[in-house]
Amino acid sequence: MRRAPFGAALVGTALVGTALACGPAGRVEDPSRKIQATNITATPGVELQMACMPTGPERCFNAIDDNCNGVIDEGCGVGTGVLQFTIAWESGADVDLIVTDPSGVKVYEGSRAAPGGLRLDKDCPTDDGCHGQNIENIFYEGLEPARGKYAVDVKLTDLRGGESPVKVRLGARVGSRTFGAEVMLTPSDDKKSFGFELP
Repeated sequence: MRRAPFGAALVGTALVGTALACGPAGRVEDPSRKIQATNITATPGVELQMACMPTGPERCFNAIDDNCNGVIDEGCGVGTGVLQFTIAWESGADVDLIVTDPSGVKVYEGSRAAPGGLRLDKDCPTDDGCHGQNIENIFYEGLEPARGKYAVDVKLTDLRGGESPVKVRLGARVGSRTFGAEVMLTPSDDKKSFGFELP
């Protein structure tokens, strides 16, 4: 009986193990690519930008997709998903992010989750773990958000002795695309609204 050299047996075993672990070759479909926003609207006078300009590595708590990979503030401790809405601002004012899903359920600081999968995971500076940052973040937990109209509101609740206007940055992820806008809020012009539809 002839035996194979010890090294040959190990190489053969390693190749079989590798072949079984890899499975058939093929491309994995990114579920976010299937989600496309239509009928995108913004408060008159507010410019919603749909192009990404790479500015380097991701910076935390600025509501911008700095590295243009389709995710806002990743690696910063905020939840993300195929839908994500984030606001960031520098003043001490209280600003709220409110997202209404197609069934009419609102997610905001007073109702942090919707049965359809939207969830507020950061309400800063109120929540623990904000590290002195002003940020609110609502995202969809799952891969197939409900189809229909979504409304996104950015609202100044209280100046808290700060200066007016309050400059707020909105970042939105819908599928694999990110959008952004800068809005100015004052006590007399305290809300900016955005909308889109998932067909």
